[in-house]
Amino acid sequence: MAPDTVSLRYFLVLAQELNFTRAATRIGIAQPALSARIRRLEAELGTALLLRNTRSVVLTTAGAVLAESAPPALAALDRAWDTARSAAAGELGTLRIGYSLSTGSETAPALVDRLIRDNGGLKVDAVPMATPEISPAVADGRIDAGITRGEQPGRGVRRFLLRRARVGVQLARHHPLAGHPEIEIADAAAYPLRLPDRAANPVIHDQLAAVFQDTRPQPRFHTPAVSFDMSQRDLLDGVTLAPAGEAAVTAQRPASPGDRCGARPA
Repeated sequence: MAPDTVSLRYFLVLAQELNFTRAATRIGIAQPALSARIRRLEAELGTALLLRNTRSVVLTTAGAVLAESAPPALAALDRAWDTARSAAAGELGTLRIGYSLSTGSETAPALVDRLIRDNGGLKVDAVPMATPEISPAVADGRIDAGITRGEQPGRGVRRFLLRRARVGVQLARHHPLAGHPEIEIADAAAYPLRLPDRAANPVIHDQLAAVFQDTRPQPRFHTPAVSFDMSQRDLLDGVTLAPAGEAAVTAQRPASPGDRCGARPA
């Protein structure tokens, strides 16, 4: 039997309110009609979803599970309807993409341009997101695809390699190593090293730190107070280096007068 999606949506409102009067008012139906819908839904499932008396409404175990699992399913159903309507109108619909800030200067714009160019009628809605949120957002259907640096963990998603990027360092133009066309890892390790905030991107933080794991003595790592500081103020001391991938270097080119920071491959 196909699920009664109307009753299911009513149940979700009730699960939030835990009060029949408030839920009925919010939905815009009479309270007896809401009660009848919930009884019908419970009959279809063959189990009680609520424990109710004159003073309280409490979710059963089955009710709590349904309240948690139903919203993504209904969202997917809504998207399927929208996609079908768009197809009937000769449109491809909307592709929702989340991208990390460091991919926003090259990779994400290039991919979006190519998608639009090669797929007439496709609308692309691309928004920046915190890196750790992207894979979960793909898995639960909030977005259709994500663009990140590094192989981010997450269940229920498939991954595809878009590009490989070299690792280098960002540094002030008056840094002692600025005159080197390439910088040896051991030479870079002799200076304070700024890494991306691990909370913002654990994968990239750990990958960059691993580049220096065999150097002795171990370098001095620190993270910036502002996790994505476009001004690169902490590099202007002429001492600090910032290991980074090509995409991050491009994304964070300083806009300060004189362009006082540069990048070198490592």
